[in-house]
Amino acid sequence: RTSEVTEVWLRTVQDAEPRMRRATVVDEDGRDVWYEADVLVHHSLTHYRFALVRPGGVAWLDATGVHDRGVTDAHDFRISTHAPGPTWLRDAVVYQIFPDRFARSAAAATREQPGWAIPAAWDEEPLAHGRETGWQYYGGDLDGIVDHLEHVADLGVTTVYLTPVFPGQTCHRYDASTFDHVDPLLGGDDAYARLSDAVHGRGMRLMGDLTTNHTGATHEWFERAQAEPTSPEHDFYLWTEPDAPDGAAGYVGWVGHARLPKLDFRSPELRSRMVEGPDSVVGRWLQEPYALDGWRIDVANMTGRYGTLDLNHDVARTVRATIEQINPDGALISEHFHDARDDLTGDTWHANMNYTAFSNPLWTWLSAEGGDVSYQAMHGVPVPRRQGAEVVAEMRDFDGGLPWDVLVRQWNMLGSHDTPRIRTLVGSRELHEVAAGILFTYLGVPVVFAGDELGLTGTTGEHARATMPWDEPARRDEHTHDVYRRLAALRHAHRALREGSLRWVLVDDDALGYVRETRDETILVVAARAPWGGAVLPLEGTPERLFGSLELGVARVDGAAGPRAATEDGAASIDGIVIPGAGPHVGVWRLA
Repeated sequence: RTSEVTEVWLRTVQDAEPRMRRATVVDEDGRDVWYEADVLVHHSLTHYRFALVRPGGVAWLDATGVHDRGVTDAHDFRISTHAPGPTWLRDAVVYQIFPDRFARSAAAATREQPGWAIPAAWDEEPLAHGRETGWQYYGGDLDGIVDHLEHVADLGVTTVYLTPVFPGQTCHRYDASTFDHVDPLLGGDDAYARLSDAVHGRGMRLMGDLTTNHTGATHEWFERAQAEPTSPEHDFYLWTEPDAPDGAAGYVGWVGHARLPKLDFRSPELRSRMVEGPDSVVGRWLQEPYALDGWRIDVANMTGRYGTLDLNHDVARTVRATIEQINPDGALISEHFHDARDDLTGDTWHANMNYTAFSNPLWTWLSAEGGDVSYQAMHGVPVPRRQGAEVVAEMRDFDGGLPWDVLVRQWNMLGSHDTPRIRTLVGSRELHEVAAGILFTYLGVPVVFAGDELGLTGTTGEHARATMPWDEPARRDEHTHDVYRRLAALRHAHRALREGSLRWVLVDDDALGYVRETRDETILVVAARAPWGGAVLPLEGTPERLFGSLELGVARVDGAAGPRAATEDGAASIDGIVIPGAGPHVGVWRLA
């Protein structure tokens, strides 16, 4: 409640002209006043914000907060009329598996190793830097994943996401040589079908990983394109003059890598083979016997883009239409390391891997002081250490302007196969578990990189691709493992943590707090990275602890004198909840 507010107005834009509509009071109690106004949805993506009339002027309320100045439309709230995406995706707990490092089946030892491979023992530490990181071969396969699905299910996972399974010349397989078959090193097509049956048989879903931006230089399409300039495949790729900045090889490679030639979606034949309809690459693997439940698209931000050419949204809509034609409940997730808001309009990708509004700011808040881990792995810039207000501002900046149906489906991660491990970033079990508490309670979908639940470490994306320590107790942190299980169960048990709104109620240098709310439930989350001064939050309700050891006090607030003795009956007239200044700690309470 902001007592000096006398009027609230809703501002929308219709045909490029601002429109104002006065909001009316629909409910009021001793603490809050609720306003309501109708939004005329005049466009498929309608944006709005609020004007708060106060003595002496007007403040604006948008997705980044309240501003005592004029603001741009960039962070307006958005309403999308496009289909919102699958409900199961919003409610998911996702588990990312890098197949080469998860588990070997008995059959793995009998397979002939490829010529590119640098064989590694299962307990050998991965390389952190250099070209050889892509060739280090541990021999994990798809039947090995089947053998360990009990571990995945026990964690509370609902969706398994695998990085690519198509053959290539590296262990990560983002340099596909064909999209027609699963790599024999992983067990081939039959093993993929067995994995699909096993995952779906446990009531979980299975998502694949596809590169629509490029293929490998050994891909059958590219080899034909080079050998036969008049072939249809020649039009599948972007070609350059040899003296062009990125054209030393005569063609465009992903960020200059000649091993990864870039696709040109101006070719109707490429679109037909790659993204359009049931017979395309996108469509085929969504059907039996593989029955993928959707795709995560690698470097989705670059797909269809080169210089002045920009077919990105067109390709995204086509991929989504193909998915929905085969499986109306299928999902489409983009990889975009940067500001993805312009690409998340509600009709393209259902959501994005949320590095910008979740991973990056959270790393800066929890990173170990004086650490030398690089920011976003690939940039080589050390992770800075920032205060709570800066972190929340960054999160709100990158969330602002996204439709709600996208926000609740964003893939939040503490790390992935492209980043350092969270345990290494924060430097301790305690801070790792604080990060996990935020992961499972924040707005969006929690995504766990296999091994994080056991406390695995890694200084770079390549170094983080460590093998799972199935038979190595010394490499398993069972305390953290149990924390992940409990947090996943908590998310499944409370609708407010899956679809509720998010309201920041505490922003301190060393402590952050937010409320997740539905009409029938309010859940308070407080996380602290270190001991801090504590606070009294102006919230009503008796706290019922759901997670964490911290006890909250219920108190009356006596003006400047601060909190007085806690009430004994938890009556509705309480004026605040006392948050002790313990840390590192994360706690979750339902305000009954």
